[in-house]
Amino acid sequence: MHNTKEKIVLASIKLFNEHGVASVRLQQIADETGISVGNLAYHFRNKEAIVSSVYEKLFDEFRQLLSTYLLTPSFADFDGQMAGYFEFFKTYRFYITDLFSAEHPLPDIQAEWEMFMNKMILQIKNRIDFHVSRGELLPESSQGTYYLISESIWMTLVFWIPQQTMRRKPVTEGRYRTAVWNHLKPYFTQKGLDTFELISPVLSQN
Repeated sequence: MHNTKEKIVLASIKLFNEHGVASVRLQQIADETGISVGNLAYHFRNKEAIVSSVYEKLFDEFRQLLSTYLLTPSFADFDGQMAGYFEFFKTYRFYITDLFSAEHPLPDIQAEWEMFMNKMILQIKNRIDFHVSRGELLPESSQGTYYLISESIWMTLVFWIPQQTMRRKPVTEGRYRTAVWNHLKPYFTQKGLDTFELISPVLSQN
């Protein structure tokens, strides 16, 4: 059972996804929550306070997602984190406007986004290095190749859902994870192919 503040935050996320953060008014949030604007003001003094609370929830969830990095040393571990990214970016679809904002109205939020995105890329590169060391991915053919692939994987993780939505294509977890794995498949060793076969049936079910 959600308390009123939680209901306001959840209603705001829904509206931000539908209309964008900048376009949503306090009256809309109050209506979506089923309370008066006066009651809304009792819990949050202004829209900026609501936006800050939404981002506090968003970043808490993102920290938890990043903390799942290499819980177990396997392709399945990475695949599980991909599933988490899919749910996260689907839940907070309004994030895309923030990432392209040259001047965010709340600079601290923009700085935190930048920190999280850089950490994502670093984790992906470290994962690749780890699986190279296990003999599941081929050694790097030329210096910097795997860093570029890490950036490409990051772009897929972050931007796949909005580009699919824009093109009116199906947005499913299985297609999302397949799009990410396609970056790495050309670099699988035989051991990597054998390991990947263990999670392939799971991909086909989503």
